[in-house]
Amino acid sequence: MRISKKSSTFAAAKVGTMIKNAQYIISSPDVKDCPQSNLPEYAFIGRSNVGKSSLINLLCHNPKLAKTSQKPGKTLLINHFLINGEWHLVDLPGYGYAQAGQKQREALRRMIERYCLLREQLVCLFVLIDCRHEPQKIDLEFLAWLGENGVPFAIVFTKADKLGKVVLKDKVTKYKERLLEDWEELPPVFVTSSETGLGSEELTEYIEGINAQLKIED
Repeated sequence: MRISKKSSTFAAAKVGTMIKNAQYIISSPDVKDCPQSNLPEYAFIGRSNVGKSSLINLLCHNPKLAKTSQKPGKTLLINHFLINGEWHLVDLPGYGYAQAGQKQREALRRMIERYCLLREQLVCLFVLIDCRHEPQKIDLEFLAWLGENGVPFAIVFTKADKLGKVVLKDKVTKYKERLLEDWEELPPVFVTSSETGLGSEELTEYIEGINAQLKIED
C-alpha cells in the first residue's frame, strides 16, 4: 500500500537567523496542559537514546537546556522552550523504550499521539533516527502513522560523526530507498551530528524559512 502523505514541505529560504535565546517554559503531562499560545511549534521526537537532547542543546547553543542522560527514557513529559521569543521548540518523550513497563509505554504513546493530532500550533515534527542502524520496524511504523494522519514531519539522522563519509552516505541512501517502497515522495531529510555541529545550520534555516513564510501568509 502506498502511503499518501499530507505534504508539509516548505520552501525554506536561507534567512541566516540563529537561535539567540532559548527559555524553558513548561513541562506538560498532556496536550491540554500545553501553553495557550499562537506561536508556531517545532517538535522533536525519536526512539530512546537517539541523541535528541544533545541535538536540541546544540541547536540552542546551551548544553544544559534539555536534560541529557546515559540512561534512555528520561523525557516523560511534553517540554516547551521559547526560542527568540518567536516560536516554541518542543521536546517530546521518546518512543520504544523497551525497559519501560507496558502501562508507561501506553501512557507515553497516548501522550505523543494526542499532541501530534490535537496540537494546532504544531508546524513540523522532526523525527530523529540513528544513522548507524538499518531501518527499524518501530520507526517505519511511526512514520507511516504520521503519514496516514497527515502530521507534517521531517526526518533527522543523528550521530553522523560515528560513521565515515562513504558509509554515512550509503546508509542514508539505503534508508531513503526503503522509505520509497511505501512513500510516493520523501519528506525533508537532514543529517546531523551533535558532536561536530553537522546539519545544525540547515535545520535552523529550515525552521526560520518556514517562520518567514508563515509571517507572509498572515
